[in-house]
Amino acid sequence: MPEKGTSHEFQASAATTGYWSAVADVQLGKVSTQVPARMDRLPWSRWHWRIVVGLGTVWILDGLEVTMVGAVAAQLTEPDSGIQLSAGQIGLAGAIYIVGACTGALFFGQLTDRFGRKKLFLLTLVVYIVAVVATAFAFAPWYFYLARFVTGLGIGGEYAAINSAIDEFMPARVRGQVDLAIAGSYWLGSAGGAAMAVLLLNTLPPDLGWRAAFGFGALLGLVILFVRRHVPESPRWLFIHGRAEEAERIIDRIEREVVDETGQELEEPGPGITVRQRRTIPIRTIASTAFTLYPRRTVLGLALFVGQAFIYNGITFSLGNIMSTFFGVAAAITPVFIIIYALGNFAGPLTLGRLFDTVGRIPMIAGCYLGSAILTLPLAYFFANGSLNRWTFIALVVAIFFLASSGASAAYLTVSEVFPLETRALAIAFFYALGTALGGITGPLIFGRLIDTENPGWVAVGFLIGAGVMALGGVAELVLGVRTEKANLENIAQPLTAADAEREDSDEEDAEPGDDRATGPRRDAEQRSEEAQRQHAAAAEHRAAALAAGSGTGQVSERGRVEESLAEMAGLRAQELEEQAAAFEALADARDRSGHERDAARQRAQAAEQRARALGEQVSALAAERQGDESMHEALAAAAMERARAREQRALAEQALADGGIDAAGDGEDDGEGAVVARARAAQHEAWAVVHDERARVHEVRGEQGAEPDPATEERLGELERQAVAAEELVRVAEHRADAQSRRAHREASEEMDEQQRARERHDAEIAQRIRARADRRSQRDRAGLRRYRPGPSPTLGGGRLGGLTLTRRDDERDLDREVEVLARALQEHGEASRAELVRLIGARYWGPGRFGSALAEAVDEGRIRRLSRTTYGPVDDPGHDEAR
Repeated sequence: MPEKGTSHEFQASAATTGYWSAVADVQLGKVSTQVPARMDRLPWSRWHWRIVVGLGTVWILDGLEVTMVGAVAAQLTEPDSGIQLSAGQIGLAGAIYIVGACTGALFFGQLTDRFGRKKLFLLTLVVYIVAVVATAFAFAPWYFYLARFVTGLGIGGEYAAINSAIDEFMPARVRGQVDLAIAGSYWLGSAGGAAMAVLLLNTLPPDLGWRAAFGFGALLGLVILFVRRHVPESPRWLFIHGRAEEAERIIDRIEREVVDETGQELEEPGPGITVRQRRTIPIRTIASTAFTLYPRRTVLGLALFVGQAFIYNGITFSLGNIMSTFFGVAAAITPVFIIIYALGNFAGPLTLGRLFDTVGRIPMIAGCYLGSAILTLPLAYFFANGSLNRWTFIALVVAIFFLASSGASAAYLTVSEVFPLETRALAIAFFYALGTALGGITGPLIFGRLIDTENPGWVAVGFLIGAGVMALGGVAELVLGVRTEKANLENIAQPLTAADAEREDSDEEDAEPGDDRATGPRRDAEQRSEEAQRQHAAAAEHRAAALAAGSGTGQVSERGRVEESLAEMAGLRAQELEEQAAAFEALADARDRSGHERDAARQRAQAAEQRARALGEQVSALAAERQGDESMHEALAAAAMERARAREQRALAEQALADGGIDAAGDGEDDGEGAVVARARAAQHEAWAVVHDERARVHEVRGEQGAEPDPATEERLGELERQAVAAEELVRVAEHRADAQSRRAHREASEEMDEQQRARERHDAEIAQRIRARADRRSQRDRAGLRRYRPGPSPTLGGGRLGGLTLTRRDDERDLDREVEVLARALQEHGEASRAELVRLIGARYWGPGRFGSALAEAVDEGRIRRLSRTTYGPVDDPGHDEAR
């Protein structure tokens, strides 16, 4: 066995690995994204309605549950209900439900921020369905309490997961009214639960009606579960937690769907955001940082939640008992009043919701809280005096909660908006739990006890307490409120990871020469390389010790095996550090490049980071004391290596685009075969990157859950591999076509050159022929008529030679031919012209003495131009000349 100090060395090595891995994650996990801006620019579409239906229905379920108990409360107190409860026990059951909701919000809220929105909003809905079915089979008070507690767990967890996801999906310009309308749908569930209770309580026996009502809630939950399966994970959560590529794929899919449906061109997204990615963020970091940064917002959230929770839970849970105790309303009729009450509550957010995005959050929230508090005062006064009947009482309650429901819905909106993304679900859970614990639990308990006294004056005291806490919420909004209307969530509360990234950037910009912050990636690479050499030295020392211990006793041999293990671990740490150095070098290289070459360098940096992680996991596997831990780290090492291969493939894809001359916007210099081949190669590398990512997920599941891939996963992996192989074939297709195109272009260019050469030869032959013809005509003129008697030598001595040279009027007959061509072209283009105009047209004054006249005479003699009069000339095909002639 290893000696006592050996285990510490193992731990130290693992700690060192974790440290360097954390450093690499901090430096290399920084990513820039436009995901928030792209989400906010989307026009409203069916996709948004699907999110509203799939996620917003949690409020309907909660309204159904809370109202269900109030609607059937009177029947639950009857002896033949099968579970006879008193008014106090019903209030206790309501309080227990709230305790469960608070507990579920806190428990599932932190899991939502850690593991994602989608996993938790599916899990919490399943918890709710199971618990509400159990409620339908309640046979004793203790069992009813337990079932209500678990139902509350599911609903509380739903609040944390759902509200955070909804705000992250909705465009900023309509976030307020959408959130309020969704929260207001609580009262649709409430009205539905009450209406269903009326139907069931009047048609079924007393011991079955309330059970069927709860069963209907479970059925509705199953329908919602089916819809919710198609809701994606929040892209905002994904890019924070190191899954930026998946976030981009989801956004791409959403944008395609929205554009196909609406037919609208999307606007350019706003500015992006840079974050330092983390796979997990400790709860202590989230809570302490968020509440240290935003203490005023913490007080605001608490005030809003306590106020609305007290008055809402107190009155809603007890409304049925109030109607039956003080106004003599029969149990079967009570749900009718609850339906009226619920519809009034839904009308508030539905009609006022738009104002929260236009008038603003602060005036609307404060107005709703203070207005409902003021309207509660006459209710308490007239109720205590006995001046109300059932209809005037419900009318006053509807007026109060028309405002209060909008304010209460805005409380959830506020805490979801004003805290950072990493803590959004936990913030909702925290304020819901704490506010509901202070107001929501005490409200039903106080109202239940006050109703049991059957004294209207004591119940009026409960109304006044509710008015007081609502007024405190309104004042808190006026003093501490935040203007969040139409603002990007990341601008309202900057993500903690974005703040980290900005601090790093500002440190680099503000650093002075010689400051450690100014060293940059290359200096970091040098430091890693230096440390790697020290680890190589340590590995060599351990190997030397292992060799020295190999010749002794069995105890020494055991020591030798320990030294060999330490040598292997030190060697792996050295390789890890070398990979980190390579990552920093690649980052430095990316700073000096642009476009696809810069993206390729970044991908290579991330590949080196993943290889470093793989090596770190291998060290952890060697240091593991249990077989299960060793297998887990080996699987995670394999996953990291697959991630590295995926990054390398994406680097090759970016490099292929760069080599193909395709810019960062995706446009090539031309649409030639080279660009086609480059895109095909990039698609091939991207296809293999997807394969490696899928393999990495398989290894991660094996490492984290100990589960082997199911047949569906293996089939998907096989399909991805086939697509990658097909992409390779498409590269060959593009290459062959490009080669064929190149050969064809070469052949056509060669043929064109040959044709040009032949044309030049024909042109030269024509010129030579014209020159000979000109010389012959000139010779004939010299020998004809009186010219043969002209004194002196003739311009052409019949081909005679003087000193071996042929005598001509011009040294180069080609110049004459070119001048004739200029004359003919000028007349062809401009029509007939006088001699003076022709001189001006062709610039003949610069030709030299006598050259224009010689060229003009030769052009006429050769028939290239026509002489129309003594001083006028025209082209040979001039129709006017033909007609005149």
